[in-house]
Amino acid sequence: MSTSYNLSSLLEKGAAAHPDRDAVVLGDTRLTYGQVDALANQVANLLVARGIEPGDKVALMSPNLPYFTMVYFGILKAGATVVPLNVLLKDREVAYHLADSDAKAIFAFQGTPELAIGQEAYDGFSQTDSCEHFFVITADPSAASPIEGTPDRPAETLFGALGAVQAAPTFATVATDEDDTAVILYTSGTTGQPKGAELRHRNLRDNALIGDALFGASGDNPDTFLAVLPLFHAFGQTVCQNGALAYGGTIVMLPRFEPQAALQLMLAEKVSFFAGVPTMYWGLLGALDAPSDSGAVDLAALKENLRVAVAGGSALPVEIHKEFEARFGVTILEGYGLSETSPVASFSKYGEPARPGSIGVPVPGCEMELIDPHSWEPVAWTPDAVGEIAIRGTNVMKGYYKRPEATAAVISEDGWFRSGDLGTRDADGWYSIVDRTKDLIIRGGFNVYPREIEEVLLTHPAISLAAVIGVPHDSHGEEVKAVVILKPGATATPEEIVAWSKDTMAAYKYPRIVEIVDSLPMTATGKILKRELS
Repeated sequence: MSTSYNLSSLLEKGAAAHPDRDAVVLGDTRLTYGQVDALANQVANLLVARGIEPGDKVALMSPNLPYFTMVYFGILKAGATVVPLNVLLKDREVAYHLADSDAKAIFAFQGTPELAIGQEAYDGFSQTDSCEHFFVITADPSAASPIEGTPDRPAETLFGALGAVQAAPTFATVATDEDDTAVILYTSGTTGQPKGAELRHRNLRDNALIGDALFGASGDNPDTFLAVLPLFHAFGQTVCQNGALAYGGTIVMLPRFEPQAALQLMLAEKVSFFAGVPTMYWGLLGALDAPSDSGAVDLAALKENLRVAVAGGSALPVEIHKEFEARFGVTILEGYGLSETSPVASFSKYGEPARPGSIGVPVPGCEMELIDPHSWEPVAWTPDAVGEIAIRGTNVMKGYYKRPEATAAVISEDGWFRSGDLGTRDADGWYSIVDRTKDLIIRGGFNVYPREIEEVLLTHPAISLAAVIGVPHDSHGEEVKAVVILKPGATATPEEIVAWSKDTMAAYKYPRIVEIVDSLPMTATGKILKRELS
């Protein structure tokens, strides 16, 4: 039987318990729990004044700035559903998300040229008749709207709108059911159009409150989090925002990940909790030795402050895992999950020796199983048995918004969610990702797992980062191709790397095609975009 619960209580409890503690930090701006809660109350009052009702959808398109947190919780306080949007979306894509989610309003940030996303958002809003209100978030509360709206489709500044309705800093939070939808997170849409995963208030609450079990989180000794993962994404939103607030932590925001800036901010703010995707760890390691105007990084001070480092989003290469632990003195805890699982489903065990390459064990309230990719039947277990990872627990989404058939395809009648990821499980119950089912390469009838090849390539003395894909081949069906970045100062030719691979891997596995590049295409969350490689 469900009960009344609103996710905004994570912020409200913190504001009641420690109103003067820093909740959000951005540069010289420091907002306390009491201030963020009051600002969220003003947003809630604005929404109610503009006719937003419980259950309505409200979109939010902002980088990692304090505005994200205040608007996010303001929407929840009003009883509405938050629809976070990727800040890289173009107007056509914004229009699709607004229409698909039935959003009644959108908040979008327009700031410096690097953060000027509001115009794309407005252009998408102008194509969506069902979305009624557009609020521009600007850094200057007194500024006029930097976006030219039209009389029938105005672009109001957030602060101007707050003043127009005389939004008070107090608000009686709307009582919602814990099974009501709190957030709709859109999948990346690698196949077909993006789908909105409906996450309940209790899904996100339970996922935020596992910090004590996973990381030894404690309200008596709260952590300082560096929020470099985009908050519009499930990983950053749950671990770096909701998880931080649940235990009275401080969120230090960095709108755009830049390794040197991240290292300096970690030092200045005494960051104790870092969460990132593998490419961010790769960037931090490279920045330790790169020339910088800020001078050499005080690694000893970094190590003294850093208590927890977690990785997710994609498989963490073993070589990066080992090097980070050697240099930073912290074992990276590798986790696993999806937008559809709020997102955390499994994690390595805090305080135990590292098992590089493993994503750990199911988190509290969650269970996992290996099933046949073509059915719901469990695979016969052996240490080498590969199956699709299925997940069941308090973290699994309600379903895909307005897509009952798509929901039925991934959630069984007894609550199991099929992930699309292939994995193995050892005798101790620790899981490892083999690869995405869609990334599997079938070469001449043999299954080739790109992640395995990438791991081997990273042991090459000249290779810094690698992505392996399958490309069409007349006789084999697919051929294995590696796209690699070399280490600074290193030299190697594609032919040399192919020859080295031939000596290192089985004949059906090694890449026959190697391309050397300066950079790899990545999503806003730092995942390598393999679909853009060819």
